[in-house]
Amino acid sequence: MASYNENYEKLQSSYLFSEIAKRTKAFQEANKDTKIFRLGIGNTTHPLPRVVIDGLKSGVERLGRVPQPGVPGYSGYGDEQGNTELREAIAKHYLNRGVKINPQNVFVSDGAKSDLGNLLSIFGKDDVVAIQDPVYPAYLDTTVMSGRSGNFNKDTGKYDGVVYMPCNESNNFFPEFPFPLKGLVDIIFLCNPNNPTGAVATRSQLEEFVSSAFENCSVIIYDAAYADYILDKSLPQSIYEIPHAKDCCIEVRSFSKSAGFTGVRLGWTVVPSELGIDGTNELRGLWNRRQTTFFNGASNIAQDGGMAVLTKEGQEQCGRIIDYYMENARIIRDGLDKIGIKYFGGVNAPYIWAKTPNRMKSWDFFDKLLNETHIVGTPGAGFGPEGEGFFRFSAYGVRENVLEAVQNLKNLKL
Repeated sequence: MASYNENYEKLQSSYLFSEIAKRTKAFQEANKDTKIFRLGIGNTTHPLPRVVIDGLKSGVERLGRVPQPGVPGYSGYGDEQGNTELREAIAKHYLNRGVKINPQNVFVSDGAKSDLGNLLSIFGKDDVVAIQDPVYPAYLDTTVMSGRSGNFNKDTGKYDGVVYMPCNESNNFFPEFPFPLKGLVDIIFLCNPNNPTGAVATRSQLEEFVSSAFENCSVIIYDAAYADYILDKSLPQSIYEIPHAKDCCIEVRSFSKSAGFTGVRLGWTVVPSELGIDGTNELRGLWNRRQTTFFNGASNIAQDGGMAVLTKEGQEQCGRIIDYYMENARIIRDGLDKIGIKYFGGVNAPYIWAKTPNRMKSWDFFDKLLNETHIVGTPGAGFGPEGEGFFRFSAYGVRENVLEAVQNLKNLKL
């Protein structure tokens, strides 16, 4: 008789965003003529750059031609690992930061989120997972779904069997050392810049993590989806800027937030040939086998768009859009400064992590902000126990709406 994966029963309901939608809808129905400002969503809002549109168009037109000598035309399935030219362009993109990556170790995908979940399939079922708290929920949910957790403990707000690395005001929202790894943690999810806190790790902080993981045969799954927002060149954009990282780290990247591909869907994962367990170099081969079995490759058209992103002109145009969002972040920070709300992040990341006033609960602040300023943000409690008492603002938005929303902040009664 067929059965189901009982680990799904451990999952808590998708409370965060469904509850945001529910409360926002109720407010809108009661205030039909009121304009609502959405500063909580982590979805890009700016149109794609012209050079990227041209790249996507070129990909579409190519599929309408019969291939001729020297003139590319229609193609069906591509390599599951990704278009060779795109993988080489990604490797060159790393080289611009002084990091040498073998294109054969680059695996193009339809976005970072799917890779972050699928990567656990190449590890042992008894491996212990560590996550930052607060952090992007996908790491935790996929850990639970894969059977690497116990039940949810309502008293602690945590899953048994998962190691939570507290990220709070006292440690600048990055896990502090000494952090016990040996015999305790096998897989470590790191998100840098962090979603939701906007915190960005220093080189020395990443060096400590890499050194400890290398010494204790742990593997870091490094989510660098927002790396292009690190405008301070003294801060690492890639984990592979750190010595020994290729021996213990997998890096996941995305075109979604840097080039506006949230709906186009394109990303990549680097699994270095040097990365192995118990003295072997198996992980790249396992990931290659997983991808060639379950994945037929990213869209040919999306990959043509990705090639356009990585050109010099594409980087310049995408860079201007990042600057646009970061100016939004500055505007939000200035607004919070004027009303006396303490915040973190929003400098090398598109998220601002605000401390709720008067020790107010995250959801209480959500209601207060919505009712008094008509702004919708994201309660920090939805990102983990350490998120209680904080609130996420997103810089993804149209400038006019951001300016109007910040102007409304003056109506907040503290």
